[in-house]
Amino acid sequence: MQPRLLLLAALALAAAACTPAQTDGIDPEGKPFDKVAPQEAVTMLGTEPFWNLAVTGEEGLWTTPDNQPGTRFAVKRFAGNGGLGFSGAVDGKPLTATLTPGQCSDGMSERSFPYVATIALGGETLRGCGYTDSQPFTGPEAP
Repeated sequence: MQPRLLLLAALALAAAACTPAQTDGIDPEGKPFDKVAPQEAVTMLGTEPFWNLAVTGEEGLWTTPDNQPGTRFAVKRFAGNGGLGFSGAVDGKPLTATLTPGQCSDGMSERSFPYVATIALGGETLRGCGYTDSQPFTGPEAP
């Protein structure tokens, strides 16, 4: 499947997971999403099950409670009209991650995140929240 089709499918899943409080990621002229600079580190996280994806440049680090050191893998970045996507493979399983604007809560802490995150890993879909270096979460550092 082409990256743009993957992004559209993942964005649809993200919309179903959490309704964004704003639509500032959608450009009425159809220009690609540009709210996250290429050099910014992006962190996406979720609960039940716990997972974390940290993307810096062209490298992703996938961690779970069972894999605390994490698995490093190459990622490709692509922008759609309503968000940012990353694709790669973790332990031979295809991974597509999307980051879309919208207030998000992880449901377990008192943090508020500026992005909704959706991960398609193998045949599983994971939903969570995200933030960047310049667009951090608000709330306690260590809940």
